[in-house]
Amino acid sequence: MEKQVSRKNVVVIMSDEHNPMYLGRAGHPFIKTPHLDALARRGASFTDAYTPSPICVPARAAFATGMRVHQTRHWDNASPYTGTPESWGHVLQRNAVRVESIGKLHYRNATDPVGFDREHLPMHVVGGHGMVWGSIRDPILPIGEGKRMLGENIGPGESPYTEYDRAVTHTAVEWLRDAAHDDRPFVLYVGLVAPHFPLTAPQEFFDLYKDVNVPEAKLHPNAGAVRHPWVETYAQCIPNEERFRSAQERRNAFLAYYALCSFLDDNVGKIVSTLDQTGLFDSTHVVYTSDHGDNVGARGLWGKSTLYQETVKVPMIVAGPRLPIGVTCDTPVDLIDMYPTILDVAGLRWKDEMAGRPGWSVLRLDELPNAQQRVIVSEYHATGSNTAGFMVRKGRWKYHYYVRFAPELFDLETDPGELRDLSAIPQYLPVLADMERELRRVCDPEAVDAQAKQDQTAFIDSLGGRDAAAQMGERGATPPPKTKIAA
Repeated sequence: MEKQVSRKNVVVIMSDEHNPMYLGRAGHPFIKTPHLDALARRGASFTDAYTPSPICVPARAAFATGMRVHQTRHWDNASPYTGTPESWGHVLQRNAVRVESIGKLHYRNATDPVGFDREHLPMHVVGGHGMVWGSIRDPILPIGEGKRMLGENIGPGESPYTEYDRAVTHTAVEWLRDAAHDDRPFVLYVGLVAPHFPLTAPQEFFDLYKDVNVPEAKLHPNAGAVRHPWVETYAQCIPNEERFRSAQERRNAFLAYYALCSFLDDNVGKIVSTLDQTGLFDSTHVVYTSDHGDNVGARGLWGKSTLYQETVKVPMIVAGPRLPIGVTCDTPVDLIDMYPTILDVAGLRWKDEMAGRPGWSVLRLDELPNAQQRVIVSEYHATGSNTAGFMVRKGRWKYHYYVRFAPELFDLETDPGELRDLSAIPQYLPVLADMERELRRVCDPEAVDAQAKQDQTAFIDSLGGRDAAAQMGERGATPPPKTKIAA
């Protein structure tokens, strides 16, 4: 059909727990992501993109509102977004732009006014309150025995999550086919779950990696590495590595993560192919990103919840009519930049809608003075942490500030794998001082830590206290809604 070049459409695809190193485009030696690689060749890849928080609910609330976690006080997986502060969806609605969602949001429920005209197959936190046990901190509540976080069946197969992603993708494809016959411009958000655990991957994708020689995980305690005490607390709270039943099952965990990245890629490919088939691609900006990354065995850790590159970095690809083709941008960016970016590509006056929000449209990074020294902050106040942790990225330096614990400092220019903490070396004291000053320009970390704990304690007390809260919420992955793909 005829291309509709006058329209300003946006498709935002957000996955869950996608470590950006696991992309062919990122130079991974064997990961197969042909569709995401092709999308990157049609637009811009942001190699230094970060999450505002390395855990689902706070990251998604920040993504929606364009505000930092400590600004909105969505601290953990039991404090979901309810519709305030205003989201980019609300701005689109006020400007009469059609805006709908399909798939995972991880907000409170489907009735809150979060900024979508309609939610299709929405996945929200369980019971409207989510993982309350994870709000118990200082001292933390160890996860103990019972359901394994990574899943009971690790390896090839289907799970409710893979079934859900298939249904979300099918619904998105049908939605776009219908939209091609509608003159109204639109913004469509698509929330996919892979490669989030459970680590069960469809056989056809698992088979892509069955002969792979799995690389040794870096900085593993079994090889003599010593984890930072703040990180060790998290590791003891959720002991994933210790709960593999065999060496083969541990290998399967790696293969399943690789396979889920390829499964995700296949679903993204179906969505982008539909844009091409319907003639919508030339009038549509496509954004691909994730809410946070995954440790994938590094330091003996799985899941998110640390401040290392594996979990605080996210993939980010933006393709569309107003972007150069096949470029790579290493200016640091943040998921909170998606608030102005989505408004910008939708054709709105985004600067008029910021109201003190710290983000910037990624299409206009050349307008920022000294952009390479832009400061990015991520923070964590959730499961397995007795105290708050803050990450600061500025230029070549990456700094971790842990309340009541010693900091960490890494030179990403000479040590991109964060193998050597420089914080105890006297010559780096001026760098440490500068990075702490940058953090304190953004917030008072001790005051934020105290506020988070005050809010979490009040919430726990409202539910009957610590003992009652300890029994509330999933120990593993949030269950998706029941779905069925039409024949």
